[in-house]
Amino acid sequence: MTSFKGFAPGRPRTIKLPTAFYSDLLPLIDDLAELKVTLFAFYAIQQREGEFRFLRHEDFAQDAPLLAGLRAAAPSDDALHTLNNALDAACRRGTLLCAELVLDDGRIERLYFINAEPGRRALMQLERGAWRPAATEPVELLPERPNLFELYERNIGALTPMVVDLLKAAQADYPADWIEDAIRVAVEKNARHWRFIAAVLERRRKEGNTRHETVEKFDPLDGKSYKDRSSILHSANR
Repeated sequence: MTSFKGFAPGRPRTIKLPTAFYSDLLPLIDDLAELKVTLFAFYAIQQREGEFRFLRHEDFAQDAPLLAGLRAAAPSDDALHTLNNALDAACRRGTLLCAELVLDDGRIERLYFINAEPGRRALMQLERGAWRPAATEPVELLPERPNLFELYERNIGALTPMVVDLLKAAQADYPADWIEDAIRVAVEKNARHWRFIAAVLERRRKEGNTRHETVEKFDPLDGKSYKDRSSILHSANR
């Protein structure tokens, strides 16, 4: 048996599972492969954005950790065969909803939704022809990363009570990846203070730039970068 080395230090990334998963669904699942596919579906669907969230068959079939887990669940079978059986079982049980989409080249693509209100609504819209899914990037197993407070303390400076308040306020106003990116920009520009980070965030909000454009165009001496918009910048500029 291969042992698990434990979770990394710090606050781990988490996914959400409905209470009914534990109370109602888990007692019904009697196949290890089905359980692994079900857990992956709940994980992966939370990596999607937009009103209607779904997974394609390739999202399951191209995920190396999932396939490794399915090989462990059924060592004598092909992993893709085990995957297809597990997906069929999850659909028969009612955990997942499946729809078949005819592509422009005539191929049939299978889409999977969690059997909850958003998934049922998406399936209904798809069947009515009122919605057609756009192309999506493959789901990736994102690595653990430090939370924003750890990231700031490691790269910028001490977490004073005022900085903690500013970070909390920033979390309410900006996506977490924007703040992480702004901290990295501050390190790259050797401008390790909150005023610079807040200005990068404000510039990105105003211009809707990618990170590269924000870094290339940002001038820490540009007074416009410090124009107040919220209590975050107002506090930072005192």
